Parts: sequence; structure tokens; C-alpha cells
Amino acid sequence: MTDTIYAASTAPGRAAVAVVRISGPAAAKAGAALAGALPKPRRAGLRTLSTPQGEPIDRGLVLWFPGPGSYTGEDLVEFHVHGGPAVVAGLLEALAGQELRLAEPGEFTRRAFERGKLDLAQAEGVADLIEAETAAQRRQALDQLGGRMSHIQARWREALIEAQAIFEAAVDFPDEEIPADVLARAEGPLRQLRDEVGAALADVGRGERIREGWRVALVGAPNAGKSTLLNALAGREAAIVTATPGTTRDIIEVPLQLAGYKALLADTAGLRETGDEIEAEGVRRARAWAEEAALRLFLVDGSAQAADLASAGLLRPGDLMVVSKADLPPGPAADAAAAEAERRGLTLVRLSAHRVEDVDALIARLAERAVADLGGAEPPAATRQRHRELLGEALERLDSALAHGEAPELAAEDVRLAARALDRITGRIHPEDVLDRVFASFCIGK
Repeated sequence: MTDTIYAASTAPGRAAVAVVRISGPAAAKAGAALAGALPKPRRAGLRTLSTPQGEPIDRGLVLWFPGPGSYTGEDLVEFHVHGGPAVVAGLLEALAGQELRLAEPGEFTRRAFERGKLDLAQAEGVADLIEAETAAQRRQALDQLGGRMSHIQARWREALIEAQAIFEAAVDFPDEEIPADVLARAEGPLRQLRDEVGAALADVGRGERIREGWRVALVGAPNAGKSTLLNALAGREAAIVTATPGTTRDIIEVPLQLAGYKALLADTAGLRETGDEIEAEGVRRARAWAEEAALRLFLVDGSAQAADLASAGLLRPGDLMVVSKADLPPGPAADAAAAEAERRGLTLVRLSAHRVEDVDALIARLAERAVADLGGAEPPAATRQRHRELLGEALERLDSALAHGEAPELAAEDVRLAARALDRITGRIHPEDVLDRVFASFCIGK
């Protein structure tokens, strides 16, 4: 028999209200032991909650959801109590005394998945919704929780079943009166499906950037003004600023919100050749972070006599060449940076991190770039590395099936494997280690 689990579903600390859940076959018995009697199903009832020894814990609301009409699909009881730490601790202690088991991270949602209340992609949407910090993350998570990826995958699966049936008919009944164009009938839908899967795969990166943050790297030589600009954009002293070159040695990440999207702005070590082992590691990390960033801002001290542009090879067309310290008299470095920006197809920005209007203008420019990179007519269907891997596997199998059009037995196997990969996105086929990895990211109580 399935264990009955319990956990607090709200964050620890003081709050007006806290929620504690029980789910499993003994949920009704355990709930009644504390509340005296459960209210009618799906109706809130005010009860005094007491320990098994009769000591009052709190007076709060009790809700009773008989399975399968509950979040987990099994019997579930919720206590809505005052959010003081002593109240929650007392309630959890009373439940522990009933030989129930404390839930593992994500176990309530995992039970909902195992009982068909939602599929694996929707469960990931639950996790993303809990973690959402911006409006864009919230919209994307709600879209996934609402089943958009699941509906698309179901449509793809139907197309694959139809194609597989055609190929297998050609294999199983080679001597029958099968129309000559039967294999050609499968090719058109398969090519369309291949294009749709390819488009979804190409869009995974956008979904990942919305979830994890749009990465912007501040790079350049030491003392170019990177840390000062980071602090100005963050609106706080996030990085140490000194006149000593090489002060920043590790990546300093600051989260920002740009037009409703989460962005991660990184101050990096000054790019230069150095014999200092620690600084050299900082430079290596700076280059690696910049390579993975969606946008790079290459800073040049516009007041300097010479511009260190040796590391400008990191840049790509569309990146920003930022001539900093524009509040100081310009030096030859400013003109050298402008020439390099034109040569590489970079956008040139001149600013002083000490002028509010310059910083605001840069934030507006970054917001425009974020919207252009992350926005779209629809939220991306796939949003995780797991989705990327499985879509890539399905795409490879579809390409192989199309290449094997004259060998229907091989094409049928490729189509079957493509369907298997897509089924794993929503959890129709779910290796246990995949479930462990997905639900381990949840908080306890969800």
C-alpha cells in the first residue's frame, strides 16, 4: 500500500497563513485525529486542531479532498493555520506521531503525475511556476502547465502512428494489393512533422533563456569600468571598484528585470595576459561566460591613451562596444574603439556610469534587445535541456525514416523510435532516473 505523506507546503518563517498537507490512504484518518471530524468534501471547515494528547495546537481551516478528485489523485487533507513557526512545528510533530512519512521533495506532484493528473511536461511547468520571478517566466510556466507541449506532442504522436501503420502494412503484406503510392503517402506528413520538430528544437534555447535568465557579459581590459557599470545597472554596490587592475577575479552575477524578462548581468575579470595563477583562472572563466552569453558589452576606457582591443575577438556582430568614462576628457582610445566597432559590425555606445541618463538609456537598449531575442508570437513549447535532447533524438530518427523510404521495415523502426523519444517528453515512457531528476528540483510540500 502507498505510504501516507505529509509536509508543510508554505515556506518556513513567519506568515499570516501556513498550509500543511497530508496525502495517501490514511489521510482522512490522520486529519480526523487532529481536527475531530473532517468537513464535507471540498468545503472548508473551521476546526480546533489538537495533539493526540488533547493539547490545542491552533484553530484553523480544514479541507478534505477524497481521491481521485484531488491534486495528487489520492485522498488529501489540507490544514490552513496561522503561519507562526511554533504552530507549524506543533502540527508537523502531531502528524509525525501518527506514523506518517514526511514527504520527499516534489512527492505530492510526483504522485499527481503517477496517477494521471498531469504529465511530466506539465509537472515541470509546476516547478517553473513556483520558481518564476518575472512575468515572462510566469506566462511560459502557465503555458506549459496548461498542456501546450503535451497537446503538440499528442498531435505529433498521432502523425507518427499513422506513418508507422503505412510502413508496417508494406512490410507485413508485401504481396497484397497495396497502392503503389502508399509509401509516398507517409512521406508528406513525415516531412511536415520533421519541420515542426526542428522548429521546436530551434526554439528550445529561447525557452531556456526565459527560464534561466538572459545572459549579458561585461568584458574588456582591466580598469575599463566594468564593475562601475555593473553597480550602476544594478543600483547597488554589487562589485568592488578600485584603481588596482585585476580586482575582479571571479564572475559576479546580478539579476535584472528587462521588459518583464529575467536577465543575468555578469562582471568578469579583466582580459589580459597574466602570470598570476588566480587571475588567469578568472580570465579563463570570463571568456567562457562571455562565450555562452546572449550579449556581450565590451568596455573600453574612453579617456585612455590606448585601447586594449586584443580580446575583441570574443565579440560577435550585434554586440555592444561601450566607450566608458565619457564624463572625462576623451583620449585616443575612444576613436580606436569606434573604428574597431565599425570594422566588426558592433553597436557603439558612449556613456558615463555616473550619469543617470546614460545608464537609463543603456537599460532601455538592453530591454529592446531582450524583447527581440526572447519575445515571439507564442511561448516556446520546449524549455529544458531534457526537451532539447529528446527533440534532437526524434529529429534524427525522422531524418533516418525519410532516408529509408525505399526500405519500409527500416523506416517503420525509425518512426517507432521517434515516437518513443517524443513520448518521453511528457512521461508516457519514463525511466525512473529521469523522474528522480525532475522531481528532485521541487520544494518539499509540492
